Amino acid sequence: MKASLLKRFLTYQKERYPFLAYIFLIGSFSFSAIAFSRICRGQTTFVPLTTFALCLFDTLTLFFILRILDEFKDQEDDRAYRSYLPVPRGLISLTELKYIGIVTLILQVGLTAIFFPSLLYLLGVVYAYLFLMSKEFFIRAWLKQNQFWYVTTHMLIIPLVDFFASGFDWKLNHEPAPSGLIFFFAVSFMNGIVLEIGRKIKPPDYEEPGVLSYTFQLGTRRAVMLWLGILLVTLVLAILASYVAEHTFYAYFALILVFIICLIPAIMFLKHQTKRNAKLIEYSSALWTFAMYLIIGGIPMLISLLK
Repeated sequence: MKASLLKRFLTYQKERYPFLAYIFLIGSFSFSAIAFSRICRGQTTFVPLTTFALCLFDTLTLFFILRILDEFKDQEDDRAYRSYLPVPRGLISLTELKYIGIVTLILQVGLTAIFFPSLLYLLGVVYAYLFLMSKEFFIRAWLKQNQFWYVTTHMLIIPLVDFFASGFDWKLNHEPAPSGLIFFFAVSFMNGIVLEIGRKIKPPDYEEPGVLSYTFQLGTRRAVMLWLGILLVTLVLAILASYVAEHTFYAYFALILVFIICLIPAIMFLKHQTKRNAKLIEYSSALWTFAMYLIIGGIPMLISLLK
């Protein structure tokens, strides 16, 4: 007898979109977007907790809906090469995910319309881009052959969601978006690439046919050096964001310290190409992203609130 939809969905989300794990990463993402916007506007207080709660709900569900859209977009490749995933192995169907996504969308848009209708047009911009992504911008074959543009076009969704999240500050206060946000958006974009490359660095024995990895495409050394190069570019952008926000010396120190910590797994993997060391690079990518958001936005705001 087939398990209930709720039980199967809980298994699905654990494998493909673990809410408990993502709520911390996306929570820091949302909190820092609002915080950085307020810091750039010279504000020392944060938005009401109810406002932040809806921002977190919206951003968390936006990325969840993106996950569902990816299930549809990647269904052929998943069926051919990744039969162990929840949808191709029959745990949950695309139809069931479609209805879960529709309910999530209605709830998300409905709550935003009720409490903050002025943000609907920003949310609409995000969904317009999500639609184009789900259709591979109507140039699927070309994008598949041009990995640089594939990654670039898909990572742009992150600063777009950032723009929406920051609107819970400037838009709701009837102010123009502060110009300093451009550096925060740039860091967000590069963080997405750090995560993308970091999770697709594989040891030789764990490469899968038909599954993209940067180590297979570029070779081990070039893939790891690319990841380190992106990390360095993100560090420079984070330093610029900190300068624009007039952070103290401690922010620069923390950024450089996290960068050094994240170098260690890359060096270990270059010496010993094991599954464990590859996983450490993936974890470092998540640590880096989490730390970047907190250092340039979240922590300075928390310090300001405690004073």
